[in-house]
Amino acid sequence: MSVLRVAPRSAVVLTLASAAALATFTWPFFVPANPESTARTAEAPLVFLVMLPVLVALTLAELTSGGIDSKALAMLGVLAAVNAALRPLGAGTAGIETVFFLLVLAGRVFGPGFGFLLGATSLFASALLTAGVGPWLPFQMLCASWIGLGAGLLPARLRGRAETAVLAGYGVLAAYGYGLLMNLWFWPFSVGADTQLSYVAGAPVLENLHRLALFTAVTSTFGWDTGRAITTAVAIVLAGPAVLAALRRAARRAAFGAPVTFAAPESATPGADGEQVTMPGIKPTSSQAAEEVSSSQTPRPPVR
Repeated sequence: MSVLRVAPRSAVVLTLASAAALATFTWPFFVPANPESTARTAEAPLVFLVMLPVLVALTLAELTSGGIDSKALAMLGVLAAVNAALRPLGAGTAGIETVFFLLVLAGRVFGPGFGFLLGATSLFASALLTAGVGPWLPFQMLCASWIGLGAGLLPARLRGRAETAVLAGYGVLAAYGYGLLMNLWFWPFSVGADTQLSYVAGAPVLENLHRLALFTAVTSTFGWDTGRAITTAVAIVLAGPAVLAALRRAARRAAFGAPVTFAAPESATPGADGEQVTMPGIKPTSSQAAEEVSSSQTPRPPVR
């Protein structure tokens, strides 16, 4: 069970954001694109400008619905910083990615909304740290957001080895899906015309999907994507149980979602008949405290 639940309003925001993000990847299948462009340099800033308000809206929706409070935001910042520090260890060399295993585990513990935000912020922070800012960054942020979102939607009752196995399998599928989508963002514009791997403007969707699958298999499946899948799965199997336990322990101690109550201290003040009357929120003076102590210590004669 996720620590932070997604309220209906946040679920609507997530659904709309995912649908809009999917459209930014797949529109060349439905609207003929100009394959002469070498990159989607004009579209990437628009995607980034659309994505930022979505992230802000999701954060506000989670905050106002009680899904994310200040403690959860602090945890989000810490995990995003850790992911940004871990990514340069691999930096995608030969497919070695050290950023996705923590994203999967955090999305599993804290829920889909938290995972969506963590995926976007982790890739953005790591890009600033590694000088990886470019037209590909908004699409990387979207793909990473989906990985965290999917991890939070996995079956909740799994524990122990079964949970680790499911998370490792999900990490493998997410690694190959990430590679496929990242190929899709530039494939229609980077491969020359009149080849079996080229995008054909206006062709049927199934034909272009077949060409994309061939392009992915030739260029990334057996190299980058496989290395990313192995790295993620091995990291989850080796470090997953310990990291899951640490994240759940941190969530229990932080008491995410617990209501905050304020209790005023009580004190005693003398009433009209000389008895002590308890008044909330008022501290007794030193003389009153001394009288209470002396009266409690002075013996009283028996009542006849």
